[in-house]
Amino acid sequence: MADREPDEPRNSLLPQLRMDELLDELISRVTQIRATRDRVQQLLQGVLAVSGGLELDQVLSTIIGTAAELVDAQYGALGVIDSGGEHLERFVTVGLTQREIDAIGPFPTGMGLLGQLIRHPVPLRLAEIAEHESSFGFPDDHPPMRTFLGVPIRVRDKIYGNLYLTEKRGGSRFDADDETLLSTLAAAAGVAIDNARLYDDAQSRQRWMTATAELTRGLLSGADARNVLAVLVERVRDMAGAELVMVSLPDPAADHLTVQVAAGPGGERVRGDSTPIAGSEVGAVFAAGVGRAIVDGQWDDRQPWTELGLGPAYIAPLGTAGKVRGVLVAAKRFGALPFDAGAMHMLTEVGGQAAVALELADRRADVDLLALYADRDRIGRDLHDLAIQRLFATGMTLQSVLKITDKQAVRDRVNKAVSELDDTIKVIRSTIFALSERGGPDEDPGLRAQVLQVCQDSATVLGFTPAVRFTGPIDFEVSDEAAEHALAVVREALSNVGRHAQATKADVDVATADGFLVLRVADNGVGMPEGGGRRSGLGNLADRAAALGGEFTVGPAEGGGTVLTWRVPLDD
Repeated sequence: MADREPDEPRNSLLPQLRMDELLDELISRVTQIRATRDRVQQLLQGVLAVSGGLELDQVLSTIIGTAAELVDAQYGALGVIDSGGEHLERFVTVGLTQREIDAIGPFPTGMGLLGQLIRHPVPLRLAEIAEHESSFGFPDDHPPMRTFLGVPIRVRDKIYGNLYLTEKRGGSRFDADDETLLSTLAAAAGVAIDNARLYDDAQSRQRWMTATAELTRGLLSGADARNVLAVLVERVRDMAGAELVMVSLPDPAADHLTVQVAAGPGGERVRGDSTPIAGSEVGAVFAAGVGRAIVDGQWDDRQPWTELGLGPAYIAPLGTAGKVRGVLVAAKRFGALPFDAGAMHMLTEVGGQAAVALELADRRADVDLLALYADRDRIGRDLHDLAIQRLFATGMTLQSVLKITDKQAVRDRVNKAVSELDDTIKVIRSTIFALSERGGPDEDPGLRAQVLQVCQDSATVLGFTPAVRFTGPIDFEVSDEAAEHALAVVREALSNVGRHAQATKADVDVATADGFLVLRVADNGVGMPEGGGRRSGLGNLADRAAALGGEFTVGPAEGGGTVLTWRVPLDD
């Protein structure tokens, strides 16, 4: 029997592996499979997380937080690109404390390495940030960062922004698997952002419609324009995410814009500030009727923006070119990102709606004023055609009684009654002149109104309110210079009555007749001191009369007291 060949090894497929090596390989592969499964599960959870919200700010924060967790990055940021496609208009971070953010300074706008992804929207992985040609380094107080992974976010075939992840934990580099996971998350994020943006636009539109409806309703209801605009700027500040919002309107000379209402920190500081239209940012928008965005450092030195810590802003005209009624200014704090396209569009729309509402309110005020004037004219005609004529006829009837009576007592009483009727006719005529005045609510008050105000103010010193009577078209015939002197005379005369006369009654008569303005102040007090000595201040009243070519007298009144007469010629 021939000798048999030795048996062949049974494990010919794995001739070089021992059993323990085989087990290690199997364990390693199982571990990799489990790790891959865990990362896929983590990715799915991340996709669900970013797809579950509708508020845009919340969605953006969720996206960057999920991305950092998915690739195990210490720091992350999501930059939103502006409508021009060249800069970042929003920057959301994760991993930095608020103190670190404040120390770093303004958010980046898309220069350097961050701009590389804007210009070339493809995934980018770096082992050393500083070695890339587009890297400009970091600002002071910026935490150190070495490794980098960035991917673009697309929304409807348009680049919406970029995800930036730095400093992979453990000191390792971002690998191809990290890039794949982040790119997958970015695709899901694009859909979530699109939905959130549509929802945000709808909500903003609803808030804008509510605000403008309140504006129009408030102005057309007859409410004060400043109060209505104050409510508007509060709404706009909330809708636009602004630090300070204000409305500036032109002054009567139309060479300055004055802040009428303001909302936000510093509102009291800027309210009432005036800015020349020529050579200013707000003036340029007012003149051209075109909105303008302002970035940090572009504000005029004349404006207190630096003091208030304000930075980027948007100036919207109230109206269109050629019909601008003012400007609406919304500003953010210094270092914040500029307003995005949606916010600027909303501010422009609100400005246009505010202009329309202001125009309608002015037209309503004009209609109301015309109705008031028409009513005054009707009352004046009725007083002239009815009341005066009847009083005149009554006076004529009383005078006829004098022909049929010889009793002196009757004649005296009739003459007194006729005299009182004459005085009443003068008062009515003065009232007709007052009704004929056309001073609007925004115009300076005339002499008549100012004399009444002086008399009313003197009641505190006198202890009673003086009686006032006007004769003739006071506001039409008296010049501004004479009116200024006349007010000073009334004020000084009533002051003397209060200090020296011990009176319980005072009468102020202001009349224009025969080319003169005659001012008469009489009281029932103790009268002038013996010897005709002058009381303090009377010499000044005489000087005022002489300066206008007139005369001043003071003496005892009939029945006791003192009467002061100040008489100056009227201008031709």
